[in-house]
Amino acid sequence: MMEWRYIAKGARAVPEPMATPLIWTAASWGSLVLVATFDLLGALDRTSLALTALSLLAAVLGMLGRFVAAPGTALLCWALLNFFATHPTGEISWAGHRDPAWMACLLVAALMGTATARLLYARAAYRRVTPYDGTA
Repeated sequence: MMEWRYIAKGARAVPEPMATPLIWTAASWGSLVLVATFDLLGALDRTSLALTALSLLAAVLGMLGRFVAAPGTALLCWALLNFFATHPTGEISWAGHRDPAWMACLLVAALMGTATARLLYARAAYRRVTPYDGTA
């Protein structure tokens, strides 16, 4: 009977998150590209679509970054959404009923992305550390 063994049995390190300034740069440029794309498609009148896309961007960037980067990521995504996607275009405004909900949505998306990545990394690290006993 043959027994299969991995060639590289050494422990692999958990990936390090990207630097916070790099995450914020990606949030700025990614938000700008998304909002410009929605503007070219004529879909900025429906800000819920733009908010959904920016929340997905914040979640993806959250998966790549640290928890510390999440508030800045949410703030940058909100600022570009507010600056370009709402009327009057080119002015940052604060609507008391809308903007706190947008900020919360973007912050939760970034934090959920970061938490998901940390859980996946912890699970993978745990599986690499525990010995394989041949069952399961």
